[in-house]
Formats: sequence, structure tokens, C-alpha cells
Amino acid sequence: MSTNITWHQASVSKEERRTQKGNHSFVLWFTGLSASGKSTLANAVARRLFQQNIDNYVLDGDNIRHGLNKDLGFSEEDRTENIRRIGEVSKLFVDNGTIVLTAFISPFRTDRSQVRDILGENEFIEVFVDCPIDECEKRDPKGLYKKARDGQIKQFTGIDSPYEAPEHPELTIHTHLYTIEQCAEQVIQHLKEKSFI
Repeated sequence: MSTNITWHQASVSKEERRTQKGNHSFVLWFTGLSASGKSTLANAVARRLFQQNIDNYVLDGDNIRHGLNKDLGFSEEDRTENIRRIGEVSKLFVDNGTIVLTAFISPFRTDRSQVRDILGENEFIEVFVDCPIDECEKRDPKGLYKKARDGQIKQFTGIDSPYEAPEHPELTIHTHLYTIEQCAEQVIQHLKEKSFI
């Protein structure tokens, strides 16, 4: 842990940035099994927000591991650090007045809770992308479930590593029952009901 560091206040506040952009800033935290539709849904919502001239950015699990978190593996400790870092990056975006959409399996409740604690009140919306594992396995666009079942991938969430479903998410989306556009509309409607957009 670094010592002898001081937090410097910004000359432009989060509230001023929100006022200029005309909307609340927050994190839509999409969590669910691999192939549940997190990234697809996050990007569909991002497109809808963009079309309404609402500033947003998608942080995707694979993309983040290509850069910021390329030093991390998939042990429980590394997964926890992966999510902590994403929480801190998300906070910076929120402070900038930007809506952040994150698409991470984030299998552990304590890790998601830690991110919620990093952010302020009404800045963390947990979206449980609830899709049965058998449907995820049918989709399996990267072939990861097959590799996990064949023993080529260890500690794979849902197979030999647990996924702890949210107990009280702000929103639950069933991607196996609705089209992606219908799912995106459910998210947009929730944001409108909360007067976040």
C-alpha cells in the first residue's frame, strides 16, 4: 500500500459534470454466467443510450483483460482483484458524469458488494442476467463450457467454480425468454422509472 499520498480535489465536480451532460451518472453492473448475454445486452443498452445522446461507455471483461488486467489470472484472488480494479475505474467514469456499463461474470457476491461500496448512493445498479446454465452451454460462442467439461479449463464458473447469484439485484433480465432488444428496453425503462435518464 502506498504511503505519503494525498487526494487532490478536482476543480470541476461530479455534480457539475452531470448537470452539463443532463443526466445522472452510474454503473450498470451486468453479472451472470459466461454466455448469458451480458456483453451483448450491455452493448445493446449502450447503443440505445448513445442514440439518445447520453454519454456512456462499456467495460467488457475480455477487453479489460487484454490491457488493464492482463497481469491477472482466474484464481479466486485474481478474480477479486479484477473486479476491484474495474470498480475503481468505473468510479472514475461516474465522477466524469458518464454512465458505465460493465459486463463481467463477477461470480462472488462479496466482490460485487465491494464495488457497490466504492460508489456513492444510487450509483450502482446490479443487473442479474439470469440465463440457465444449459442455455448458456448451448450458446457457448467461445467453446469455453466444452473445454471446461473436457478438463481443459479449470476453475470455470458454473462448472467447477461457483457463481453466487445476486440476492437483491436492482434488475433481473431473462435473456433466454426475450430478445436482446426486449431485454435492452427493460433496462431503459428501469432507468427512466428511476429518473436516471
